[in-house]
Amino acid sequence: MTWSILARDDHGRFGVAIASRFFAVGALCVHTRRGVGALATQALMNPLYGRAGIERLARGESPGEVVAELTRADPGRAQRQLHVLGASGAAAVHTGEACVDWCGHLVRADFSVAGNMLAGAQVLRATADAFVAAAALPLAERLIEAMAAGEAAGGDKRGRQSAALRIQGDEDHAELDLRVDDHAEPIAELRRLHAVSLQRFQPFVACLAGRHDPVGELDRARIEARIEAFHAARAA
Repeated sequence: MTWSILARDDHGRFGVAIASRFFAVGALCVHTRRGVGALATQALMNPLYGRAGIERLARGESPGEVVAELTRADPGRAQRQLHVLGASGAAAVHTGEACVDWCGHLVRADFSVAGNMLAGAQVLRATADAFVAAAALPLAERLIEAMAAGEAAGGDKRGRQSAALRIQGDEDHAELDLRVDDHAEPIAELRRLHAVSLQRFQPFVACLAGRHDPVGELDRARIEARIEAFHAARAA
């Protein structure tokens, strides 16, 4: 009932974008961890895959091993779809034989696309092609463009309801975590929320305490200066 894309950029960020004709698809389907990887569980999704899969990646298992072990132990695996991307190498994907048509997946260098209950295989092809074509954009924008192309190619054959976008950078908290839980045009709304996040949220979050600076920026004038510098860099 969903399609999603997992991606890794040259800076070690992980990104996930997902959309569905189902309420709050971002609530239980998307999982990431700094320096470890990204995972999406969908179809008749199993929320237990999320934490277990990320923990296995963190222990050094490959995405293929993670997918194999999670699905092997699950009596419902025929109705599950799962893809996992680690810090290096290719993604691994499981599309159960009982997932609702159209269902399938694509694996490319540094990203994977998987979906079920779709209008057809063209949804995944369009998503993947748009992601590649948008290589000059920041990761979040590439993912939005990819999902918009998949939707234009038919998307979820039942219609539209929710979408989500997560970017996991070099902090334990997400760099960006956007959810559209119930909307007539969820990907368009996701694009709008991302644009709003660029106004102040994204540069402000970069000023907060983190792994490399346990205090963060406390001077409000310097915070404002960094926000201005962020916008100047984007405009250059």
